[in-house]
Amino acid sequence: MTDSISTQAGTRRSRNVLLIVLALFFGGMLAAGALRFSGWRPHGMKNMGEMLQPYGDLRGYTPTLADGSPYRWKDSPRTWRIVTLPRDCDGARRSQCVQLLQNLDKVWRLMGREADRVHVLWGGAAPTDVGPLREVRLLRVDDGLRAGLPRWNDGTDRGDPVWLVDPNGFAVLRYAPGFDPGDLRSDLSRLLKIN
Repeated sequence: MTDSISTQAGTRRSRNVLLIVLALFFGGMLAAGALRFSGWRPHGMKNMGEMLQPYGDLRGYTPTLADGSPYRWKDSPRTWRIVTLPRDCDGARRSQCVQLLQNLDKVWRLMGREADRVHVLWGGAAPTDVGPLREVRLLRVDDGLRAGLPRWNDGTDRGDPVWLVDPNGFAVLRYAPGFDPGDLRSDLSRLLKIN
């Protein structure tokens, strides 16, 4: 009699353990699925810039450098571009342009050994001498460039946006005027590791 009671107790205990293991397994899957479909992502996986939907498409467009030579997306494979089209860097906003250029240079320097895979494309005249900044390429701004960069003018005078363009020529992320350069650095460093 005691053997059958201990056998029943052992069976019940084994069944309870199995049910607990199954509940933990399927409960974890349900929680993960709920988080995934709700749009939640871990902090380290979130983009700090605005993900553009749809992407800006610059693949068929060849920008012209300030010296008149073409800048081709495919000439530098695996290269990401930071693009900005500052307005009126000679006037009252010159100090904002200088600050933006310094921030972009700082982001580029913080890329370390991956910095050679990043170009800074500055639309228009630079507010200072860019000779020492080997990552900066001055572009002539035209309608083709503006058309490939979504939301290039938000109608305010808060500053100038910045776009992150992938190696194929798609503008994938936009940083609003007055953005934190650390956000751009964070996104760019993660993308350089992936690509």
